[in-house]
Amino acid sequence: MTRKILTRRRALRLAGAGLATASMSGCKVLDSLSDLGNPVRQYMERANQLTFAAQRGLLDRDALAREFTASDIRQPQRPNGVTNPQDAAYLEHVSTDFANYRLVVSGRVARPQSLSLADLHAMPARRQITRHDCVEGWSCIAQWTGVPLSEVLTRAGVEAGAKYIMLHCFDTIERSLSGGVKYYETIDMVDAMHAQTILAYGMNGATLPVPNGAPLRLRVERQLGYKMAKYIRAIEVIDDFSAIGRGRGGYWEDRGYEWYAGI
Repeated sequence: MTRKILTRRRALRLAGAGLATASMSGCKVLDSLSDLGNPVRQYMERANQLTFAAQRGLLDRDALAREFTASDIRQPQRPNGVTNPQDAAYLEHVSTDFANYRLVVSGRVARPQSLSLADLHAMPARRQITRHDCVEGWSCIAQWTGVPLSEVLTRAGVEAGAKYIMLHCFDTIERSLSGGVKYYETIDMVDAMHAQTILAYGMNGATLPVPNGAPLRLRVERQLGYKMAKYIRAIEVIDDFSAIGRGRGGYWEDRGYEWYAGI
């Protein structure tokens, strides 16, 4: 498996943008490569930076991920990561069917927001049938319904020059005596404003289920599944994530995954 990844990365360095997109596989790397100081990993990360630069600099930023038809949905959407959060605040929302849920939008915005699910449902919606590709190697096709993240950000009035969107989640993914770590993720403004990046509240024609991230999850269709944060409680517009967690832009990124997980 490692040889496959290295071969693709080397091809990327030689071939540029044409192979950059193909290089981002869903394969699982060897455990030793999770060590941030591993020289092989550092080599791969430099190639990944080239992937990001090539896709941002040479390819169409507005290009759409492939969309499918209803007949392509042949199995239920497989839940990933945490599937039943036991955090008190989240369980309280579940008990009231999210009647009191509010999505908080803050940071570098002119008009901070506190949006109910009714507010989100009243905004323009997008429905798309896309494939979810997991870093572990599996995929599922599902229909997602939600509000484009760009609509929410426009309503909040993102300040000029803001660079990233940080998603704060309800689910504690790592518990400790000090309370644990809740899931967090970041994407840049290009992906945040992309037409297919939505805050999904529906899946396969029904309300988004708890195992799949209710009441709200991110769909950023041009990246791997771990970027698609579930159980979203707040969005923060930021300029830098170096002081957040271990400074790599997300929970799994802080533990060795790539920040830019483009496919």
